[in-house]
Amino acid sequence: MIIKNAEPGDVEKLLTFRQEAAAWLLELGSDQWQRPYPAERLLKTIEAQTVFMVTDGDATAATITLTTDAEDGLWTTRELEEPSMFVNKLTVARTHAGRDIGGRLLDWAGERASKAGATWLRLDAWTTNEALQRYYLRHGFDHVRTVLGGAAVNGGPRVSGWLAQRRTGPATHGFTDLTIAPSPLASDH
Repeated sequence: MIIKNAEPGDVEKLLTFRQEAAAWLLELGSDQWQRPYPAERLLKTIEAQTVFMVTDGDATAATITLTTDAEDGLWTTRELEEPSMFVNKLTVARTHAGRDIGGRLLDWAGERASKAGATWLRLDAWTTNEALQRYYLRHGFDHVRTVLGGAAVNGGPRVSGWLAQRRTGPATHGFTDLTIAPSPLASDH
């Protein structure tokens, strides 16, 4: 399997991928990702080179966004001063479920973050999705705290406030990495 940077032409494919994941989550009884994701926001993150895709032949097996930007109101000022990168929108195709591709992507993200100079790989997960929270704990993350209430950046209620982190470092993920090398974190981080 190959991991590469997403390209602007991948927007529709990634939006469909997210809709399929949202339908699967709804079948499980979760309201996660039921609001449509704006195509223009996805395009901006692709253009910023923070969206990555795992391909298996012609199939898109998974996607992840890895950024230095934290959502407002989740992490403390002190935490934000620590060199960190943030995982968002980790999604594995149902056709590729059960192969630990998500776990391997987290390992890849931790290695990429380390190469950029980050100490922490951090994420916020859906507050009511306890199965997802257990998944991250099984993959070496430590729960930091759960932020309830307040509004998310897009103005809606905060629904993704379960915070977790793990240290970055080298990993054996098994992907053929064709991504553009990460930029070093800014020294003011």
